[in-house]
Amino acid sequence: MAKPFHLPPSAASLSASLRDLGYSLETAVADLIDNSISADATDIRIFCVASGDTPALAITDNGRGMNEAEVIAAMRHGSTDPRKERSPKDLGRFGLGLKTASFSQCRRLTVISSRNGERSGAEWNLTKLEDVDDWFVSVLEPDEIADEPFIETLGDTGTIVIWRDLDRLFEDETGQKRDEIVNEKLNLVERHLSLVFHRFLSGDVRGRKKISISINGHPVAAFDPFCRKNPATQMLPEETVWIGDAAVVMQPYILPHHSRLSASEYDFYQNRSDFISNQGAYVYRNGRLMAWGDWFRLVPKGEPTKLARVQIDFSNSLDEAWTIDIKKSRARPPVAVRERLRQIIQKITARSVTVHRGRGVKLFQETQAPVWERYADHGGIRYAVNMQHPLIQSLTAKMSSDDARGFQVLMDSIAASLPVEMIYSDYSTHPREVSQSPTDEIEVIDRLKGLHHAIFGDGPGDPQAFMQVVRSTRLFDGQLDTAERYSREAFA
Repeated sequence: MAKPFHLPPSAASLSASLRDLGYSLETAVADLIDNSISADATDIRIFCVASGDTPALAITDNGRGMNEAEVIAAMRHGSTDPRKERSPKDLGRFGLGLKTASFSQCRRLTVISSRNGERSGAEWNLTKLEDVDDWFVSVLEPDEIADEPFIETLGDTGTIVIWRDLDRLFEDETGQKRDEIVNEKLNLVERHLSLVFHRFLSGDVRGRKKISISINGHPVAAFDPFCRKNPATQMLPEETVWIGDAAVVMQPYILPHHSRLSASEYDFYQNRSDFISNQGAYVYRNGRLMAWGDWFRLVPKGEPTKLARVQIDFSNSLDEAWTIDIKKSRARPPVAVRERLRQIIQKITARSVTVHRGRGVKLFQETQAPVWERYADHGGIRYAVNMQHPLIQSLTAKMSSDDARGFQVLMDSIAASLPVEMIYSDYSTHPREVSQSPTDEIEVIDRLKGLHHAIFGDGPGDPQAFMQVVRSTRLFDGQLDTAERYSREAFA
């Protein structure tokens, strides 16, 4: 019979390995904020001082705090069993996040907690741990606690987590270059937190109070990936899938076309996300965003689903079914959810395409003679200049038959050489910067006069027909007020 042999892991080797689980600064900070929210904190403040002899980053909250025994337990690797049932409000799982997230960024982790004014603290120092190659945590004395950085930010009840020996934050840079790196990373932290915790920041999580997060005194604003405040956002019917007795709720959205966003909304979304790369399912566990921008290989990302988003909510009782990883940054839906999501995608794809092409559809309704026509024939799609357009008809009527044939060849060449790939690339990434319309009013008036003469010559003309042609050319988009004023004066 085989005999048992006690074989604990090497503290030095295992701690070094745990540093490389793939955390970035923003995902590491988010993992610690999970602990604050689980402790019912409503005010979470992040401080980072990169200069001086002892650079440090601290996260302070006003949660319920811990006594000394609880602080020591929290410092244990694997402090909780992921198989045990958790509180519905608990955002943790493995009991590793505090340690693994912290060690991914620093070599010295200090946790100090206060409950009713009584403070307790403990510290992991990887240098000491490596020297003895054993799991000895330092329990701090009151005078040591009083000397800790940022300790003045800790109230009578709450917790502060302090990172020092930030060997991964500075990337071996010094001086101004180091400051630039830190500022860039803190900016990424702010954007990440504004998205991951946007429902907590907005007070939209049922059973939770609204929270506030700040970085060096700067408040983090919620970033809603569904643009729900815009009246043009479409909220489709909600669907629920049951996994045992636990519900998975799926809420599809269709975002507005960029032309329906205000200037401030457009800048806000363009600066923080890309519509194509961030389309997909947004998976929330207990209100906390876990994973996003993915269709789970059910469909490829592309223009048809560009404006589609699906909010998926599940509770922590389904962690096993969703195969949540330690960093809480990856989730794979159960089969039943995938199948229902596949059906939802089929429905919302058509709706997304309709919104994305909405301006084109409206244009065709406004005028019977668009400049460009779309043909779906012989198994392909092509675009051609509409030779029946009034402007073209007016020009060709003045040409000889040979000139008209040459003009037809020119129009066919323009259509054939349409730079579809370049237009697609520019319009997908910077839609509002793509504009064919003149902005100078003098140039606009000159073009209106030229259009007027091309259609009616020296004749009286029809103002309604003129404005219909103006709209159909799309040459004066954004300048229709000027065109209408010109029309009133020219045909008076």
